[in-house]
Amino acid sequence: MSVKPIKIPGPGHPITVEPAARRILVKLGDHIIADSTNALVLQEASYPAVYYIPRQDVDMAALERSSHSSHCPYKGDASYFSILEGGDRSRNAVWSYEDPHAAVSAIKDFLAFYPDRVDSIDALDEA
Repeated sequence: MSVKPIKIPGPGHPITVEPAARRILVKLGDHIIADSTNALVLQEASYPAVYYIPRQDVDMAALERSSHSSHCPYKGDASYFSILEGGDRSRNAVWSYEDPHAAVSAIKDFLAFYPDRVDSIDALDEA
């Protein structure tokens, strides 16, 4: 059994998690998959910012847990979901850190979406 590395964010690889300042809306076709005013934005090093949305703001009935997983030494093990109506395009479109490392514990059980596997991820002024 191999031990997965754990890395701590720092000056060489910073990670911040903050409340999103806007309403986040995720759509696939005409279907609103997520709609949240309680999302978090995670900024990791020079990567694009990622919105993490609480499960209660996601249409979980539209998702199916997949067997896919991945590991990030800074965040932990990610579980994946596919969006049923998206077919092959939306396979493993959604990920979640269900037991993240302490440095990013705020994203526990939140969901994030790959932008190219949904039609839109919009940050809107609150309506």
